[in-house]
Amino acid sequence: MTKKKPYRPPVVREPLPRSFKDLTPAKHFKPGTFFREMVWKALLTRRTGQQRRPVFPKLEHGQVALTWIGHASFLVQFTDLNVLIDPNFANWLFLLKRIKRSGLRLEDLPPIDLVLLTHAHFDHFHKPTLRRLPHPKIGIMPWGVGDLAHDLGFGRVVELDWWESFSQRDWKVTLTPSKHWGARVLRDNHRGYGGFILEHQGRRIYHAGDSAYFEGFKDIGKTYRPQIALLPIGAYHPDSFRHLHMGPDEAIKVFKELRARWLVPMHYGSFRLSFEDMDEPPRWLLELAEEQGLTHRLKILEEGIPHVF
Repeated sequence: MTKKKPYRPPVVREPLPRSFKDLTPAKHFKPGTFFREMVWKALLTRRTGQQRRPVFPKLEHGQVALTWIGHASFLVQFTDLNVLIDPNFANWLFLLKRIKRSGLRLEDLPPIDLVLLTHAHFDHFHKPTLRRLPHPKIGIMPWGVGDLAHDLGFGRVVELDWWESFSQRDWKVTLTPSKHWGARVLRDNHRGYGGFILEHQGRRIYHAGDSAYFEGFKDIGKTYRPQIALLPIGAYHPDSFRHLHMGPDEAIKVFKELRARWLVPMHYGSFRLSFEDMDEPPRWLLELAEEQGLTHRLKILEEGIPHVF
């Protein structure tokens, strides 16, 4: 693997919004359409899903267990390390209703050693969830995000630039580039964003965070070739959303460019964030995998049930 030099992308100064339309994700459809599709339809949709008391597997050295909590949230377990990525147990994000419950209760989590936070957006960096965690030792996040985390109970907060790594004992975390943005509110666009490579016990796991497709995935694959790729597949319609997110078709393309062994989809089914049907992303992904002979390498996880790799 060729080591990359850490860097940050240039900060783009966005103009102040002139109307509510500028605050909607695609910046071209009417606020009424946004409210009807994102808020009203969700309010009328009955919340589904079951919160299970998890049965965590007994692992051997080199095995890793992944539990999808929902949305972009995962619990990653090794024999000696428990990692949470973008934990979010909320039933509501302001006006946005969670359509499918988290797969387990926060109280049923094991002790957490490490929390990885891909960016500061409310559905990924959820402060109420983070405050309730049982004092995780280390929080790792992109540059410019640490000030949001200093009162949340972390023993240590670490900020990384793209391609920069942090390690302890025999685990290492590297922040990788993505095509997204990091501002939590309107003008704090100094905050970073990205994905993570987690390396431990000979395993490499990649969580892409939020991202549209971009050529940088080829670099990530060439540099790390992760064994397990956690890739977002939702929030892609209308097409203007693909400037910030990717659909199942692009996730398959990214999976091939990463040269990973397993594709685990995420970022669908929990919150209504776009206009495609809630059950379309996994259905379409499975169709594409069957067409391309990749079904045996696709692992669609059920929320709350650990899967050993």
